[in-house]
Amino acid sequence: MNALHLPDEDRRLSPYTGYTREHWEAAADGLLAAAWKWATPGQALLDLPGPPSRSGVRSDGLEGYARTFLAAAFRVAGARGADPHHWLERYARGLEAGTRTPGREDTESWPVIRDHTVFGQPMVESASVALGLRLTRPWLWDRLDADTQDRTEQWLRGALRSTPAPNNWYLFPFTVASFLEEAGRGDAQTAAARTRALDLLESWYVGDGWYTDGDGRAFDHYNGWALHLYPLLHAHLAKDTELSAHLGPRLREHLESLSLLFGSDGAPVHFGRSLTYRFAAGAAVALGAVTGHTPLGPGTSRRLLSGSLRYFLERGATGEDGLLSLGWHGPHPATLQPYSGPGSPYWASKTFAALLAPADHPLWTATEEPAPSEGPDRALAVPAPGFLVQSTGADGIVRLHNHGSHKLRPSDGEDPAADDPLYGRLAYSTSTGPTAVHNVPDNHFAVVVNGVASVRRRPHPLGAGGGGDWGWAASWHGPVFPSGPVAHPGLRVESVTVVRGREELRVHRVLGAPPGAAVRETGWATGPERSPDSTLHPLLGWSAQDTARAPQGTAMTRWAQVPRLTGQVRGTALFAALVRLGDPQPDTRAPRADAEGEGTVRVRWADGAETTVSFGPCAVEHRA
Repeated sequence: MNALHLPDEDRRLSPYTGYTREHWEAAADGLLAAAWKWATPGQALLDLPGPPSRSGVRSDGLEGYARTFLAAAFRVAGARGADPHHWLERYARGLEAGTRTPGREDTESWPVIRDHTVFGQPMVESASVALGLRLTRPWLWDRLDADTQDRTEQWLRGALRSTPAPNNWYLFPFTVASFLEEAGRGDAQTAAARTRALDLLESWYVGDGWYTDGDGRAFDHYNGWALHLYPLLHAHLAKDTELSAHLGPRLREHLESLSLLFGSDGAPVHFGRSLTYRFAAGAAVALGAVTGHTPLGPGTSRRLLSGSLRYFLERGATGEDGLLSLGWHGPHPATLQPYSGPGSPYWASKTFAALLAPADHPLWTATEEPAPSEGPDRALAVPAPGFLVQSTGADGIVRLHNHGSHKLRPSDGEDPAADDPLYGRLAYSTSTGPTAVHNVPDNHFAVVVNGVASVRRRPHPLGAGGGGDWGWAASWHGPVFPSGPVAHPGLRVESVTVVRGREELRVHRVLGAPPGAAVRETGWATGPERSPDSTLHPLLGWSAQDTARAPQGTAMTRWAQVPRLTGQVRGTALFAALVRLGDPQPDTRAPRADAEGEGTVRVRWADGAETTVSFGPCAVEHRA
């Protein structure tokens, strides 16, 4: 279902998606037209229908204004000021009305920007307002009267005076400061905001093109739509060649792995928070194409971008009213966070940064080329974040095996009640979603003590490697329990994932298991219709298998089932299983796994290949 009115497909220029630049402009215009039906009389707030976020309806109305402004700004700036639908006139009127009396409880006034601990969401939106103004400066800001400019500056400066959340939020005052300086309103306060953000960005860079979102190991889609986007786009707009030369190679390296995280159907991997931003997952691809810091050809970049945009538009991301819903395909509460409000999905506007490439840019004139997931089977180890990416060309499914990302800060305890399915699972994919809290967890290894199953909050990476058609990644974690003792002395789980083709070998070593403990392993959660096949084969240590049901389903299916293995454990023990996701292949024979002592598992594959997994220290050897 696609409620937007798009041009006819062009399968000559775009053989994979049919989308051209005209489709992108029409999509932006359609999303804006639907959202603007809900504007206040003075056009300062877009009060979109839906349940409010924890920040309240006024902040949500600002969010609707600011995030759609991004789409309008990319649209108009990319057209060199051409604005056939007069979007900027509306945003100019809204700016004048919203900044007249900030904080007043009337129909139009914007909320005041405060610390992140005090309903701080307006700070997030200040960055969208500032970036929109910067992109459209000749056609909007420069035409405002002096009083409105001064009031807007004072409202924006609230972001410079207030304390951001300890993560990508520091790039919001950075973006505000960058605009004010370009507009000739910079000072020591703006300089300090930019310096602080760039210093933190340096401390968060871990390598392989990946940043952690704040102190800790939070790796997710925020890398592309925030941590790379804001500083490098600033450098590009400011023509800061020194900063571009520093940050650009990081984006190029990031795109080496990110570009493989889109399936052949255009879906990005369903992993991490804020997934209701949907096709914003392509923002880094767009940024690379616009700035030139990309390893991808222009035809491949457009195929990824248009594939992602089309994937969501065709699967109900917009309802019949043309509004982006809170969810994934359509509405999906389990995908959301408490900060999600009706305007939140419009951070998807960031992917329209692609429109900054003019019509004659190779991004739009080159013929589409295959996505990386549409080639041969690949295994890509990304050691810095602890990722292993696995793609299979026959079905176009991409799987992300997570051995290093979580949301916990270094000072945070591992609260088992705060288990997050969007981070805690062993693996995620482009064709499945994690099961919801209170349903059986998918892709999970649990120790069960006194009937209570453990959760995985903080994986510690042990390494990653391989290359070409096989790869591996490993981690350890201390299991924590939602009832009874939170942890058990000496209990530890070490996990290794080895992939080759469509097959996943999962090997675990449990240490310090108390008497009477059991273990469980689950595979991929799939639905009864139009879902890939999900299988889980016991290889070592398991005593029983069955299928568990997840009635709440996933973002991909309203009802799901999960293959499951169970066994007993005491002290130190080894477990191995073969996991498959994709089209059924009944003739595929399972490998044989043998334990060699308490620290090594040797796997002999049906084609004669051999894989040896060793613990203490962790190492993986593979011989074809």
